Amino acid sequence: MVLAGGTGGAKLARGMLDVVGPDSLTVIANTGDDIEIYGAYVSPDPDLVTFWLADRIHDRGWGLAGDTFQVMDGLKAIDVEVWFNLGDQDLAIGLERARRLQQGARPTEAHATIAKALNVQATILPMADEPVRTKVLADDRWWPFQEYMIKAGGASATSHRVQDVEFHGARNARPTPEVLNAIATARAIVIGPSNPVISIAPILAVNGMRAALHETSAPVVAVSPLVKGEVVKGPTAAFMDFTGLPVSNDGIAAYYDGLTDGLVADQRTAGLPTLETDVLMATPEDRRRVAEETLKFALALG
Repeated sequence: MVLAGGTGGAKLARGMLDVVGPDSLTVIANTGDDIEIYGAYVSPDPDLVTFWLADRIHDRGWGLAGDTFQVMDGLKAIDVEVWFNLGDQDLAIGLERARRLQQGARPTEAHATIAKALNVQATILPMADEPVRTKVLADDRWWPFQEYMIKAGGASATSHRVQDVEFHGARNARPTPEVLNAIATARAIVIGPSNPVISIAPILAVNGMRAALHETSAPVVAVSPLVKGEVVKGPTAAFMDFTGLPVSNDGIAAYYDGLTDGLVADQRTAGLPTLETDVLMATPEDRRRVAEETLKFALALG
């Protein structure tokens, strides 16, 4: 089982698919980034994982390969502000998800339908059926996550330093029966090389999620998102700075303290069993190797 949010977790899940096959792979995906826009319900992280597992991810790292943007162009032509860019096929997925939710389907059920339509046989589970939304405090203002990252320029803008992060709705959310079953029956649980604060923490914030992970007999290991001590992509550094922990493998290990049995990283950490290996996943061969080595390491800890 892989906990995933963002590109790093999706890449690892794709590598794990090659190692264990679709029938043995379950991904629990962050839904804290979800947004309702253009009449669609967009769930970026579950969709990102789905596109990767379907081998349909665009080279830019998000959206579907070969997608067009005629609807976005049409909205701009009638003076609609288009700050959240969606391809036409991506929009269609969000519209269908919204339709199914309006008809009473759970988000878990709605996403399963989408994954099946894209010929993904592995199991992709939203972390909860109840809404959880990541909010970022910057400039003494609370921003919805997507607006902070896109409209405000996110943590890349020095004027938008992260002051706080909250996961609205997490206390009222619960892991779904499917998530609880996946945790209880997993042979190994891997936290993907995702941003710990905004991609993995929303999953862990769901009421009862940490307890379920503590109760499982499966080993839990995390894969570091750092390569040679540096962030490959995204605002990991800014959000780690907010926690007060160093942007290092020791900082990653400390953030997951009490939850993980080991860490996969390219530099050894203090106080936690570490598999030292190259964690850069630039190619399909890299993704498979990291997944295979991570799984062997986790099972050995078990």
